[in-house]
Amino acid sequence: MIHEASLAEIATQLRHGRRNIDSYLDDVRDRVDAVDPRVQALVSESDRWNRLERAVDVLEDSVGDVTTPPPLYGVPVGVKDIVHVDGLPTRAGSELPPDELAGPEATVVTRLRNVGALVLGKTVTTEFAYFEPGPTRNPHALDHTPGGSSSGSAAAIATGMCPLAIGTDTGGSVIRPAAFCGIVGFKPTHGRIPFDGVIPLSASLDHIGLFTQDVPSMRLAASVLCDGWSYHPDPADTPMLGIPDGPYLERASSEGLDAFEAAVERLAEAGYEIERVQALADIETVYDRHETIEACEAALDHHNWFEAYGDRYSESMAALLRKGRRLRIEDLAKSRAGRDAFQERLESRLTAEGIECWITPAAPGPAPAGLDTTGDPSMTRPWTHARLPTVTLPAGRCDGLPVGMQCITAAGQDEQLLAWAEDVAAVVAE
Repeated sequence: MIHEASLAEIATQLRHGRRNIDSYLDDVRDRVDAVDPRVQALVSESDRWNRLERAVDVLEDSVGDVTTPPPLYGVPVGVKDIVHVDGLPTRAGSELPPDELAGPEATVVTRLRNVGALVLGKTVTTEFAYFEPGPTRNPHALDHTPGGSSSGSAAAIATGMCPLAIGTDTGGSVIRPAAFCGIVGFKPTHGRIPFDGVIPLSASLDHIGLFTQDVPSMRLAASVLCDGWSYHPDPADTPMLGIPDGPYLERASSEGLDAFEAAVERLAEAGYEIERVQALADIETVYDRHETIEACEAALDHHNWFEAYGDRYSESMAALLRKGRRLRIEDLAKSRAGRDAFQERLESRLTAEGIECWITPAAPGPAPAGLDTTGDPSMTRPWTHARLPTVTLPAGRCDGLPVGMQCITAAGQDEQLLAWAEDVAAVVAE
């Protein structure tokens, strides 16, 4: 069910005329028809292929006879169903009326169109990007979760239904599903991809994130979607890597830690210098603070919808909103200030220890069995809480399922992170 679909390769072929858009979309259609009934990564759409034919006509007319088409010319992209796309409803994995959720097209989608991409369709999300799972299954094992909340985007990439997909991340919703599905997931520095046109869960924590099958593809996608992206040459030296030992790392399962340590050993054998430091001793406080911000901000943004349609929310989402309503503005202000101080401490620790990049497991272990949970976000939450750029890379298998290693660096160093990630990915891949 896993199928190769490298964005970098496909974009180059389409852009330089070595692959015809129409015939490529025929291949995509065959792939979707063969795989999606089992994986259920895409939101159902009756007119998908006619809509795409019309979009291709518009694209070809706009490009005309230019020598070099735009960078993502003809590339189909999956878009998480909390992101507004002109011409498609937004349901957000919920039971609320789509008309209530409607809004102007997201900047990230407009940027995709401006560089020649085509919207394949909406991808399945958990309800409002929180914890209530959708129908998507892990393509490596259909009875296991693909992760959440960007479940459909991750599964669509792993199965080759599209070479690029958009997700969002508020506590690990890009990094964890990418790890579970054995692909590359990238969460840029907070705000590096504008979040307008997206239904928020927690506005000061929400990130737009990206999924591809490999790091060169991710560098291409980030270069056209992130604000102010600059070319970064491949590094001459390997970065100093840091492992945050202590209560945070102890949240990983024994099999997850074994897989992580095996990947660390491969890095050491390849010449990487790795420093283990005691860090994140206050991890439980971090988790509590994150949940406070999330609950308060979700309650604010969902206030009117919850008043009108409270009976249509799942119990897990309703509980979050009720918690947010009980909290005080002082709780939110204190938690936001604590988050900002936490980010500063993490970045200061990098400098003090001479570390350039943290490495950790991307999840406590491989994807859990069953579809009633999206997995434990404890390994990803502190880095999203700090709003730092993070990339997860396939790092072997555990119990027959993929596991990932996440790499994290200082805010604004997204280009450097992905430049480092290319070699790290080659080393840790089993």
